[in-house]
Amino acid sequence: MSGGTMLGGADSPPVERTAMQRLLNAVERVGNKVPHPVMIFVYLIVAVILLSHLLHMFGLGVTYEVINIETDQVETQRAVARSLLTLDGIRFMFTGMVPNFMAFNAVGVIIVAMLGVGIAEESGLVRALIKKLVAAAPSGALTYILAFVGIISSIAADAGYLVLIPLAAAAYISVGRNPLAGLALGFSSVAAAFLVNMLIVPTDAILTEITNDAIHLLDANRSIDLAANIWFSSASVVMLVIVIGLINDRVVEPRLGPYTGEKPDIGEGRLTPEEKRGLTFALWGFLATIAFIALLTAPPGAPLRHPETGAIIGASPFMNSLIVSIALIFGVAGGAYGVGAGTLKGATGIIGAMQKAIGSLAGLILLLFVISQFLAYFNYSNMATLAAVGLAGILLEANLPAIWLLVGFILVTLVVDLIITGAVAKWALFAPIFIPLLMKLSVEPEVVLAAYRVADSPMNAITPLNAYFALIVTFAQRYQKCAGVGTVIALMLPHVATLCVVWTIFFVGWYLLGLPWGL
Repeated sequence: MSGGTMLGGADSPPVERTAMQRLLNAVERVGNKVPHPVMIFVYLIVAVILLSHLLHMFGLGVTYEVINIETDQVETQRAVARSLLTLDGIRFMFTGMVPNFMAFNAVGVIIVAMLGVGIAEESGLVRALIKKLVAAAPSGALTYILAFVGIISSIAADAGYLVLIPLAAAAYISVGRNPLAGLALGFSSVAAAFLVNMLIVPTDAILTEITNDAIHLLDANRSIDLAANIWFSSASVVMLVIVIGLINDRVVEPRLGPYTGEKPDIGEGRLTPEEKRGLTFALWGFLATIAFIALLTAPPGAPLRHPETGAIIGASPFMNSLIVSIALIFGVAGGAYGVGAGTLKGATGIIGAMQKAIGSLAGLILLLFVISQFLAYFNYSNMATLAAVGLAGILLEANLPAIWLLVGFILVTLVVDLIITGAVAKWALFAPIFIPLLMKLSVEPEVVLAAYRVADSPMNAITPLNAYFALIVTFAQRYQKCAGVGTVIALMLPHVATLCVVWTIFFVGWYLLGLPWGL
């Protein structure tokens, strides 16, 4: 078999499936019968165009307060349904096609990162690192090590999607386990736990700033700092590593069965002398690159510090260029490995590796082009804002006690995350609504921010509107040629459902016990 099957090969003995496994198999079958992902979004574009005109005809609109993240000011705005079939709408669709694609951040992130990652893969550095990891890690701990690294990878923004997820799949197949289970583990760790970490990450600065702006609507003298959720986030990381690992080992992998597809040649378990020499060269390349980046960042007045405040964390050139730094680290380390191991022949070999990496993205780039148009049309119509504000209004009118309002807020955010995946965009919309309301009920603002961290993350691993969802489908197709949207959704559904329930219970328990949220 060229691509393998999720449920074992044709010669595998029949296995009695549980009700959960049969349900997930049905989800996969139905999901994979839908049209090609490109056509799915084409149909969605048509639906958005028609629905936008229908809502426009009814004159639907909402008035709400939102925080302008550029000015830090709370603004009252009126959003009305905008039709894409009016003169202005048609002009937008035609004149905005190129700008929509160029403004779609995921495209640039993926291409830049893959320039460096491509060198590391083609030189053999990734294979050697996997062999080193597998040799060093106890077999029972591999799942949990990968889950921990995946969650912590949010310190490097979106790099986990591009590096950790395929690495987890490769690590699984190298020890004879199903790579699709590794893919699910990596995707859940990176996406479904994105807003918690044991360290302060770039997104924390923006979320804290928005939170403080919302607080000032009620109390101009009160603020929270970057570490306001650090204890809850750190405890969540530990809990999530355990839960994600258990779900993957006990639910996801047993359903998949043994992998019977083609297995990449990674050599024997022991590192060869050439690989050891390559890793030594890679280490020196890595350290040299880190030193170079530190030189551009650490000294006062360094170019990667904020030009006015001198800050490194937050909206600084250093944080805004993390993907470039990561691509540079992988590129230099990969090139150095190739020189040491003799797998890359000079500049020609390095350029060829980058060309191969970019060439492998052709189908993904086409899909991202269509997705970028869909998201631009969806945002133009204001339908996402109408839905989010409408759901928030229903929750506010319910007059619930504080704890149930927090749980309701989590549920509303989970639903809205299916259509508005950006953490900052949703928080800018929700913070001025829920922060003042819950403060009036004696709920600390850091509690509301912690609830948002719980709610924003899990759905990232299942919504096709996640800019990287298509990339995960592409990764899955490396091991199963017929993999599609249904394959990934069936892989991730146990993770998402469990995390939504367990993490919410964890949050409620933390709240009821009165544990400290942070510093």
